[in-house]
Amino acid sequence: MQEHQDHMQWKVLSSTYLYRDNWFTARRDRCETPSGKIVDPYYVLEYPNWVNALAFTEDEQVILIRQYRHALGKTILELPGGVVDDTDASPLAAVERELREETGYTFQQIEPLCHISPNPSTQSNLCFAFLATGGKKTHPQSLDPNEEIEVVLVSKTELRELIMKNEIWQALHVTTLLYGLLRTGDLQWATHQLSEKQLR
Repeated sequence: MQEHQDHMQWKVLSSTYLYRDNWFTARRDRCETPSGKIVDPYYVLEYPNWVNALAFTEDEQVILIRQYRHALGKTILELPGGVVDDTDASPLAAVERELREETGYTFQQIEPLCHISPNPSTQSNLCFAFLATGGKKTHPQSLDPNEEIEVVLVSKTELRELIMKNEIWQALHVTTLLYGLLRTGDLQWATHQLSEKQLR
């Protein structure tokens, strides 16, 4: 598989940064394909890596957060998560910090689920997804100045309803839910319910 990937790799001939800020950097690349075709311009958006987690309390409640998302113009339910800071030793350290800051919970166990590309055609970053279990409220929230986050606890049944009603809008979080519920063995209900809907 790697041999085929290397065979298709583009060569970057030059890069020009168009804009740089804390959370957003845009660059223009001039590239050459293996067949010799010049691709110019090709725009790449550089973001920091991100983390999120499907998190459960000690009594198996799912920890969600509700916050306003300005680009969408809506207040939505999401999984806890955020940016991997330069001071974080690893994505695991980042998700531990984000969970504590956004929810006030710490966890008995946090395990990796997957890492995915938010948009491989234009973005250079990765998103690391985790499963956190055994959560206990140990701290008050510690939010950034522009953050207003409400912690929402739901049962597994309520989470199922949210998913089936298309009320989890953040695509990366839907992916985390897929891998997380596969890991916990709680995805069979979805297959069953979808099959029932198809039969109606």
